[in-house]
Amino acid sequence: MNRRDLLIGGGLAALGTLVPATARAAAAVARPDWTLGVTDILDDIAPRSLQRIHGRAPDLAGTLYRNGPARFRRGDSASGHWFDGDGLVRAWQLRGNEARLAARFVDTPKRRLEEKLGRIVQPGFGTLQQPGAIVGSSDDTNAANTHVIKAGNRLLALWEAGSATALDPASLETQGQVTFRDDLKHMPFLAHPRIEPDGRIWNIGSGGAAVYVWRLSKHGAFEAGEAVKLPMASYIHDFTATARHLVILCQPWIAGAMKLPFSKSLTWQPELGSKVLVLDKDDLSKASVFDLPPLSFFHLGDAWEEKDGTIRFDGCFHKDVTFAVEGAPGLVEGRYVHVERPELNLVALHPDGRATLTPAGITAEFPRSAPELAGLPRSATVHVGGYTGDRPFARSVGSWDWVKGRHDSFDFGARHLVEEFVPAGQHHLIGTTLNLDAKATELHLFDARRIADGPVASWRSDVALPLSFHGSWVTA
Repeated sequence: MNRRDLLIGGGLAALGTLVPATARAAAAVARPDWTLGVTDILDDIAPRSLQRIHGRAPDLAGTLYRNGPARFRRGDSASGHWFDGDGLVRAWQLRGNEARLAARFVDTPKRRLEEKLGRIVQPGFGTLQQPGAIVGSSDDTNAANTHVIKAGNRLLALWEAGSATALDPASLETQGQVTFRDDLKHMPFLAHPRIEPDGRIWNIGSGGAAVYVWRLSKHGAFEAGEAVKLPMASYIHDFTATARHLVILCQPWIAGAMKLPFSKSLTWQPELGSKVLVLDKDDLSKASVFDLPPLSFFHLGDAWEEKDGTIRFDGCFHKDVTFAVEGAPGLVEGRYVHVERPELNLVALHPDGRATLTPAGITAEFPRSAPELAGLPRSATVHVGGYTGDRPFARSVGSWDWVKGRHDSFDFGARHLVEEFVPAGQHHLIGTTLNLDAKATELHLFDARRIADGPVASWRSDVALPLSFHGSWVTA
């Protein structure tokens, strides 16, 4: 498995095609109010102060950087999938009781071309290539819209099938796509790197039957890389890691011959079950494989290893891929496809070769834990949830304690769309919601030890931003 195979398998070949909805067709149907979460932002958001609407903040200073799609439509054209909108990086800056917001689109080749043409033409995860498209590499279609981390003196806006894009942390100005080494240009670099407590960054680039394992310094400089064969050619959006091992969960959504749309090149084969590949960080040739029942997933929590060698990690697991294939495309069109919700589970990989699943008994997404504990033993998982049957998107934030079997959560109510919350230090959680009544995005800070008590402080912006995917808290 060489560089070219990985690039084709995980980059250009991952440019799926679904016939896009048009803006005219979407406008012909009355759009429910939750579609404010997939609205279009036409311009950057200039820096502005937020209105404090509740509580008083502790002495906490830093910035919550978040990334997500924010432009889905141009003219009478539209993206064919929620995952394909242009990436907008938001900076929610907090200093005590004062909060500010600024946001800028990532200046990608895709966005520049479509701005010039006034229509959506580039293919993506689920969008059909249109006349006028220019596709020389996967990075020509890179939306840079999934996650944002800080590495050294720059931010990295991430997308799963191509390069990271560097931004200035203060101005959010795009500095360009990152080539970690000349011969690795345009290689897939997943949107979910695993960062050790000392700052070292591990990531993988998915390429069908293999992955490329990246190791970067805490400053984001290339240290090492190696291609590793997978147990099966699985679609991979996320992986996890302990202090000593990389853990790659392969779901039975299998890549075969390339077809259009991209979903047609993947087949759900539950009879294969799922496989977990465990790699030694110091020697990637040392590998073991565990078997799990068939499951589908997007997001995993951090893993840890116990004294007897048992590896544990949590994940939010679907029963199948209905959401990815039908639910997410429907969001851009204003359609809510009723699909089963992901459920929080704890996976245990035992030294005797067995793998077991322990369900928490709750639906949940976006599992997070304190960065200081990455790869180390922990008991709790931060997540969002509270899903109901009448709309997409979460309405609550919570923490599940695996030792006590206890759920500590806060429900924002039916008029809020809740985004991912992340730890801000070991004692606070910070995140955003879209208030449908106020038509404004709000910033909320919680005491992580008493989530059910509600936010200790909340601020409201004067704009309604579409829902973002992932982000990072960076202490000032």
